[in-house]
Amino acid sequence: MNLIETQIESQTVYRGAFIDVFQDVVHLPNGQTANRIVVRHPGAACVLAITAEQQAVLVRQWRYPTGTALLELPAGKLDIKGEDPKNCALRELAEETPYTAENAVLLQTFYTAPGFCDEKMYLYYAENIVKNSQLNADDDEILECVLMNKDEVRHAIQNGEIQDAKTLIGLQYWLNQAA
Repeated sequence: MNLIETQIESQTVYRGAFIDVFQDVVHLPNGQTANRIVVRHPGAACVLAITAEQQAVLVRQWRYPTGTALLELPAGKLDIKGEDPKNCALRELAEETPYTAENAVLLQTFYTAPGFCDEKMYLYYAENIVKNSQLNADDDEILECVLMNKDEVRHAIQNGEIQDAKTLIGLQYWLNQAA
């Protein structure tokens, strides 16, 4: 079955520091046309880091669009066009937490909100983490580092304390690994 939608025209609605918004008209496979709002995003990386004591390294930060503080895996957008997502994941871990990692292994890639946004998230697993970061969070990021063992994570998920999709994906990976 042909599912491809073909762009007929595109109008810029907004150009920002790291996202652009477009209103497109597309030709549908059934011959009709439709409007699509599209947010273009450079992509992002997140990192699942587990301490030697078997605790997940999370950050709590205020998320203005949701009006609440969320508990999340360390993450951030790709800062430079063509930036290696692995480097981004390692940088974000060091900026947002007291930890660094020797290496990171790609676990999964996924789209965060494909109904309107092309942001692709790269989920990494940090290897050999140590508490020795010399980096700091960005000036507009106020973060609290939170460590949780598997039981605490399970409880936090069950109670709705963890609601961020990338974090749920990463933590479910960890929880499903053999003990």
